[in-house]
Amino acid sequence: MTARPAVRFLDRTTPPHIFTLIAIVGIGALSMNVFLPSLPAMADYFAAEYRTVQLSVAVYLGVNAVLQIILGPVSDRFGRRPVLLFSITLFLLATIGCILARSIEVFLVFRMLQAVIASGLVLSRAVVRDMVPAEEAASMIAYVTMGMALVPMIGPVIGGLLGDFFGWHASFWLLLALGAAVLWLTWRDLGETATDHPSSFREQFREYPELLLSPRFWGYALTAAFSAGAFFAYLGGAPYVGSEVYGLTPGLLGILFGAPALGYFFGNYVSGRYSVRFGINAMVIWGSGIATAGLVAALAMFLAGIDGPAVFFGFMTFVGFGNGMVLPNATSGMLSVRPHLAGTASGLGGAIMIAGGAALSALAGFLLEHGTGAFPLLYVMVVTSACGVVAILLTVRREARLLQRAAE
Repeated sequence: MTARPAVRFLDRTTPPHIFTLIAIVGIGALSMNVFLPSLPAMADYFAAEYRTVQLSVAVYLGVNAVLQIILGPVSDRFGRRPVLLFSITLFLLATIGCILARSIEVFLVFRMLQAVIASGLVLSRAVVRDMVPAEEAASMIAYVTMGMALVPMIGPVIGGLLGDFFGWHASFWLLLALGAAVLWLTWRDLGETATDHPSSFREQFREYPELLLSPRFWGYALTAAFSAGAFFAYLGGAPYVGSEVYGLTPGLLGILFGAPALGYFFGNYVSGRYSVRFGINAMVIWGSGIATAGLVAALAMFLAGIDGPAVFFGFMTFVGFGNGMVLPNATSGMLSVRPHLAGTASGLGGAIMIAGGAALSALAGFLLEHGTGAFPLLYVMVVTSACGVVAILLTVRREARLLQRAAE
């Protein structure tokens, strides 16, 4: 396919409008971080340790990873539209459960169920790949996630303010209202784009070895996983750093917490503007390099004794900017290995990324304790981001060798 199919807004007989894709992805992003400034208050409410409440991030990401493996093949088999509608409905029911929970154990169960909204990110990328070819897909995915970046940028701000004035439950009431709006929008606007269905799951799973044995797929998947891993570690550790190390209120923490999303917005803009011109590999190399350089600079300043919330959160914009360049392009690379299995590749690649993120989020929460400051979090982020640079350089080097052999 070389041109985008016709799109009519609020017409479910055509592919979805880009606004609908942004909304579907955005509700998932919002559910991940809107309540984070209220984690200390939630610990008090449930009479639980901060580490236990912080698991609401790790368990969400862990279940998210498992679901991404399942949702991709299911959507390849039955279509993007029914899977999305079912997932959003279940997300709304889980959100109600979070609101009504009276113990941390019950809350964490419903929090895990909320992870079904992972379908939004997985299938929005697959929908884009259904509609357009690889290079254009990278550009379009970037624009979708650029709009989505606005959500995590303002989400913690809104969540922090809601927490200050109405308590932590208000963030979940917000998710319930916005989730209902997204369900209506999806029903009205999202036409089916996966028209070439495999005949059976057995047929799909026969294709898995070819996908899993592809060094190109693993190269892009690991690059995305390591690059995003630094951000997920930030999700797990930054609320503690802001509230316990720097003594920030939920409202102020919410404002500063959105620093990576600000960088992500501009990184996505650069991807949307230049991916077609320079190619996905160049964008991934530059993006992973920028993120790593920013983290190394932040660590150097901390080691030099230049510390504080402005320094810590300010340098996190480099992480967001780099991810804004890396993720759309690495994702497009993953989905282009086997275009007819775009949903499967998106789900598997997303699962690899999110599973690593869950582990890093939990690790950051475990390592941070009284007296350590922000150092454990910075060390984890630097190492993880640097691994992303290594992964993409090895991938590009291998591609160059293959091209050279083909030319000989």
